Amino acid sequence: MPWRKRDMRIGGAVLALVAALTAGAESRAQAPAELDREAIGEIVREYLLENPEVIEQAMRALQAKREAAREQVVRNVIRNNRAEIFSHPMTPVSGDPGGDVTLVEFFDYQCGYCKRSLAPMKELLASDGKLRVVWKEFPILGPMSRFAARAAMAAAKQDRYLDFHLAVMGVSEELTESSVMGIAEGLGIDVDRLRRDMEDPAIETYLDETHRLAMDLGITGTPAFVIGETLVPGAVGVARLRELIADVRTGGG
Repeated sequence: MPWRKRDMRIGGAVLALVAALTAGAESRAQAPAELDREAIGEIVREYLLENPEVIEQAMRALQAKREAAREQVVRNVIRNNRAEIFSHPMTPVSGDPGGDVTLVEFFDYQCGYCKRSLAPMKELLASDGKLRVVWKEFPILGPMSRFAARAAMAAAKQDRYLDFHLAVMGVSEELTESSVMGIAEGLGIDVDRLRRDMEDPAIETYLDETHRLAMDLGITGTPAFVIGETLVPGAVGVARLRELIADVRTGGG
């Protein structure tokens, strides 16, 4: 069947179907005589079999539409929770406290991908003097993750959060209570005070609030980064992080 003739038939079939649906609002019992649903179905089937890429294009368009909708939801959550995400008084901060760009990381001390992100984060802190880094404890990999997060938050009370964070995140073997406390002791942190501060109910409340915030953002794994109004799930390299930072600085994020 010539392309033009077939396309005209498809177009005519679609117009006939639209006309039928419109006419149905007036009298569904009196559909146009020329409307042959079986014939329309056969034409559409023939077209799709000969042009399967149309289905792929439709699926890509649908995926893009869903992704855009998801990104809009994330932007709304970020806008509605800016203070909690970027400037919660209990959240540890590194780098320049008054930096022109803030990079937020949600992480778990037992997450292998988070450990891979340690080097890029250290490189950024060492090379970008205007960067402000916000560390969001998001312990989702079991009781030891929660224990390590509580210890880190308690270390912050002794102004040793970053040292403790880097040391614990740098451990390759499975964490235990004794290994976490051993790290603290090795850093010269007052372990007795650390244990007392770990029992502060405010820490538990903060961790629960952070968990709810992550769920609202659609974060289901670690690490995940928030920068500007963008959520970046998964481990990313330093080059990609620099791109995101530069984008925010130029007003694109």
